[in-house]
Formats: sequence, C-alpha cells, structure tokens
Amino acid sequence: MTPESILLVKPSSLGDIVHTLPASRFIKRSFPQSRLYWLVNSEWSPLLEDNSDLARVIQFPRKSFGRFSGARRFWQWCRELGALRPDLVLDFQGLLRSALISRSSGGRLILGLSDAREGARFFYRKVARVTSDQHAVSRYLALAAMAGADVSGEIEFNLPPGRPVPNFELPDRFVVLHPFARGTGKSLTEPEIHQLTYQLAPIPIIVVGRSDAPFTFAHNAASLVNQTDLEQLIWVLRKAAFVISVDSGPMHLAAAVSRGILSIHFWSDPAKVGPFRDDAWIWQSNRIFQRKELARRSQEINAASRPNPKQIALFVRDRLLEYSQHSGRLS
Repeated sequence: MTPESILLVKPSSLGDIVHTLPASRFIKRSFPQSRLYWLVNSEWSPLLEDNSDLARVIQFPRKSFGRFSGARRFWQWCRELGALRPDLVLDFQGLLRSALISRSSGGRLILGLSDAREGARFFYRKVARVTSDQHAVSRYLALAAMAGADVSGEIEFNLPPGRPVPNFELPDRFVVLHPFARGTGKSLTEPEIHQLTYQLAPIPIIVVGRSDAPFTFAHNAASLVNQTDLEQLIWVLRKAAFVISVDSGPMHLAAAVSRGILSIHFWSDPAKVGPFRDDAWIWQSNRIFQRKELARRSQEINAASRPNPKQIALFVRDRLLEYSQHSGRLS
C-alpha cells in the first residue's frame, strides 16, 4: 500500500543532511503521489526549502530548547507536531530525541536504523540492517529500501542552485579552498593555508568556511571566510573549477555540486565519511588517490602526517589542465 504521507526525520548535521538527499530522491521517485515532509534543524533548512521532492520542510528550532524551560517547550512542540500523523516515518538520525520526535508525529509506522543509539530502536517497528563500515549514503539508502523504495539508479543530490555573494565578483576560473573543520585535528594550519595558496599562484583561490582562528594567504587568494550563508556557499562551490577541502560538511556539499574535489583526511576514514563519488580525489597519509581505489588500499592511517602544499598544488594544476583539455575536445 502506497503511503499518502511520509515524514523524514533528519535534523542535522550539514554533511548528514547532504547524505540523506539521495534516499529522499529515491523515495519520491518510488512514491510520486506521496507527500514528503522533512524535519530539519532551522539552521539547515535552506538546504531543503526549494527541494521539489518535498511537500513541506518542518523546521526544528533546537536552539530554543537549550535553556532551563527547554524540556517543557520541546514537549509542547512535539504535541503540536502530532497533528501531522504521517502514514510512514523514517528516522535517519537514530538518536533518542529523533525517535521521540518520530513517535510524537503520530506516525502509523516508524522505521529506523539497526545501529540507532540511546534506546531509539525501541520506538521502531522495524530496522534496516546497516554496519559501521558503510558510508552514510549507503546506510540511509538501506532505510529507504526497507521502506519499499527502489534505490537503484543514479545517485542524485537535490540541492538548491545557490545565491551570488553580494558585492563580490568571482574570477572566471578559480579554485576553492575550505581549510577549516570543527573536529579536533581536521583543519589545515595557518602555514599550510598560506603555502598552499602560494604554491597555486597565479591561479585565483577563494578561501571559504567558518573560523575564528587567524590565517594568512598569498596574493592570488581572496577570503570569503565567515562571509557566506549556506546558499551563497553552494553558489561559490558550483562555480569553482576545483575544490580542496578538509573533511567537513562543506566538503560533502562540494562533492555534491562541484566538478572536481580533493578531500583531505587526517584521522577520519574516507570510506565512511569521504566524498560519495568514485571520481573524487582523497589525500591521506601523504598519498592522493580516487575514492574508487579505496577497496584496494591498505587501511593503515598515519594521522600524524601533514599535507605537502607543493604536492597538492601540483596535483590540482594537473587536474585543471586535464579539465581544460577535455573541455577543448568537447567544444
């Protein structure tokens, strides 16, 4: 029986929301008459507002529940959500809070992931079997498949087109550098940022991201750090000839919308949290390889190794030359 309404519960984070988009796309393709709702933290809602697969984006104001009276406001918000009463709820988050939200929606059938934490599994009718070594995209597709969706075919990330940055003119052909991440030991250092931009000269570089740490860059670079919202960041990433990014949410945005990407991983496992496209490039332990080579590579990771800016710059120059030659053959 085709569900009339389906609620997707995936409030955060940036990378995880991007990873859930292919599952959402396959669900809508499989159940085109169903109304899809997506519950998301308010700060990430711009990623979904123009999504043609969704009938409605339900904003979860998580930050308003953090004070002393937060628990009471959370339960009041859940009671109001109960008017939705979807036929099917898919909890892609797998935590106690998301399970409580799923139950509060009044959904007839709640499905989740087998490795859900904090007792969330007790709220599910059935669970999709997933393993810890799977990429997040594959895990979420498993839940969509258990719900009855056909998940075969091309992977699509239905992201908005983005919005230009006001009073900032992008170069004709440029590289984006995103050197910052929240996780410990995942960001580039100030000398690495400066040397990488210097080694890429005279190629124009746009540095993006969020950071309070000081950094410097060479004369061929310009900074949009702390100056873009989500839609503006997507616009810049779409326009870039190539993107260099540490393991982060914006890296997954870039993997979804950019032509070429090099993802820098120190201690994180690219098989689980790397870019989900076979032609993406990965730097780890002083080696650069494509994601499609992961299955053949050793799992040994030297988290202490640091990227050589000259090595990365030479690699990016080669990729840009390849892209330019390919475009010339097509024209």
